[in-house]
Amino acid sequence: MSETSMPKEEGLDHSLAFLREGYEFILHRRKSFQSNIFETTLLGKKAICLGGEKGAELFYDPDKFIRAGAAPNRLVKTLFGEGGVQTVDGEQHRNRKAMFMSIMTKTQLQRLDMLIEREWEKASEQWEQADQIKLYEASQRILMKAACAWAGVPLDDEEKRTEQMRHLFESPAALGPDYWQGRTSRSGADQWVTELVQKVRNGELHPIREGALYVFSWHRDIDGELLPEKVAAVEVLNIIRPIVAISIFIVFSALALHQFPEEKSKLKTGDGSIQRFVQEVRRFYPFFPATMAKVKQDFEWEGYHFEKGTLTLLDLYGNNHDPHLWEQPDLFRPDRFLNWDASPFDFIPQGGGDFHMGHRCAGEWVTVQVMEVSVNFLVNRLQYTVPNQDLSYSHTSMPTMPKSQMILTDIQKVTS
Repeated sequence: MSETSMPKEEGLDHSLAFLREGYEFILHRRKSFQSNIFETTLLGKKAICLGGEKGAELFYDPDKFIRAGAAPNRLVKTLFGEGGVQTVDGEQHRNRKAMFMSIMTKTQLQRLDMLIEREWEKASEQWEQADQIKLYEASQRILMKAACAWAGVPLDDEEKRTEQMRHLFESPAALGPDYWQGRTSRSGADQWVTELVQKVRNGELHPIREGALYVFSWHRDIDGELLPEKVAAVEVLNIIRPIVAISIFIVFSALALHQFPEEKSKLKTGDGSIQRFVQEVRRFYPFFPATMAKVKQDFEWEGYHFEKGTLTLLDLYGNNHDPHLWEQPDLFRPDRFLNWDASPFDFIPQGGGDFHMGHRCAGEWVTVQVMEVSVNFLVNRLQYTVPNQDLSYSHTSMPTMPKSQMILTDIQKVTS
């Protein structure tokens, strides 16, 4: 088979362009090249960018790509943590992924629902006495308390620990002091949970046996050894931190309820419309721009050559806004999910592929459930006013959200 020339972006390096264009960097070039594959240069290295359903399916082929060494150091040092599940492959990854999936049972997910709803109830009682709240900050506190209770993690300093979790997912794309604040928060959070793992193992702490702290503290790797204490701690944080990050989706959910009132009116029927609404929020609004891997061995695909070790990015945001995959993708239309075929490679706000064996986010089910409980509470359990504020959001800030962080006033609980 003759090799096909891959579209290539000219220039020495395009890292600054990635930061300037943010979520739409890959999508812009897919459109200009009229191709779902092209070559660019990021951080001084050759990088291949993939999009489309076939590109996503290729990206999640474990015989073609590995995750170890793919993520930039700034992501590992803030978002993922050293030694976390996102940075391992093969049997080690399958072993670690099975550990995560073991706590995603129906009973445990129902328990998380109950905890989330309880925290919404408690928080809303306080909000009735407040002049206003910023939903972004308020939902973080709700999610942090529920996540720690679900994981069996004693929350010693709610404000401090919630702020640490926020820094972990806000800082990876930041520059200067904000990035270094993320590094400091990662060190503090790692130390906090590492000490808890130590206490579990020496019998000083007895968390619930179904929670992440207990399960991960006693999990054994492919060699039959307990995970290193710090790695076990990183994985516990890989449960808590993503749950707190759902606060971004909750803010965008509230924004959608405000901007599309005709959709809000549909959410009181109990016919599954809340789930469709949640999925459309996840498709429509920005969350992760891309995910990355490295080529495992040289191979050919559709005439293109992939060289071992080449950094490869999959366009998450772009796939969710691809007109070849979604009819009128720039319109907010939850009912598009009425007839969605549940492909694991077109709808990928948190990655694609298989939950159990691949690198698809193990917490995606959690994200959907937490959002459903939260949207139901916003629609059916609260009355509030959205005052004039700056609800615009940037496609160049990662992560992004409305600039005002969604201010709510005149909050009252609905009792009937």
